[in-house]
Amino acid sequence: MLKIVTAPQSILAQSAKPVAVRYLAKQISKIDKTVLELVGEMEKTLLAAKDPEGVGLAAPQVGRSLQIFIVKPTPKTKIQVFINPVIAQKKPELNAEQRGSKTQRSSASGSAKFRDSSKKLEGCLSLPNIWGEVIRDPKITISYLDEKENSHIRTFKGLFATIVQHEIDHLNGILFPKRVLEQKGILYKSRKDEKGEDVFEEIEI
Repeated sequence: MLKIVTAPQSILAQSAKPVAVRYLAKQISKIDKTVLELVGEMEKTLLAAKDPEGVGLAAPQVGRSLQIFIVKPTPKTKIQVFINPVIAQKKPELNAEQRGSKTQRSSASGSAKFRDSSKKLEGCLSLPNIWGEVIRDPKITISYLDEKENSHIRTFKGLFATIVQHEIDHLNGILFPKRVLEQKGILYKSRKDEKGEDVFEEIEI
C-alpha cells in the first residue's frame, strides 16, 4: 500500500508522463513489470480508503508522475485500470436549466450528501474534507491500455464518466477546485458533528 499525496505537493500540479510502451511483432504492446507492480499497489491503496470510500486514484496521487489511473465506481464493481488515456470525444455539459437545482453530483473519491437535499459533491483523496459542485460532461469516450496490455476505445456515462474526467484532470495536474472556480461554483469543508455525522460548511473563495 502507498501513501496518498495531499495538496499542496507539487506533483499534483504537474502533467504526468506517458507510460513507456514497447511494441513487439504485430504491434503487441509490452508494459514494464514495475508499472504493473505500481498498479497493484495503487489498487491496495484505493481499497484501503474508507472515509470517504475511494472510487478513483491516479498515479500522481501516490507520488508517481505516470499516466495511470484506476477506477472502482461502487463497492461491488471490479477495479478497472487505465494506462495512457486519451480523450477521443466528450458530450457537452448540461446547462444550468437542464441540470436543475437538485441535480445529483458524483464524487471521484466518495460521495457527500447534504442533509436537506439530494445534491452530491465531488471530492478527492488528495484534498481531505474538501468538496465542491463540479459540472462534468455526462458522456466521454477515451482510448487507453489496460493492465493486461490490451488497447481499448470505450464510452462512459454518468458516474463513471465523472470519475474518468476527475482522474484525467489529475494526469494533467488539475485538482477539482480549479473546475469549481472556473464554473463559479461553491466549495465546502466537511467536519464531524457530535453524532459523528458529516456537516458541510461553505468555504469563502
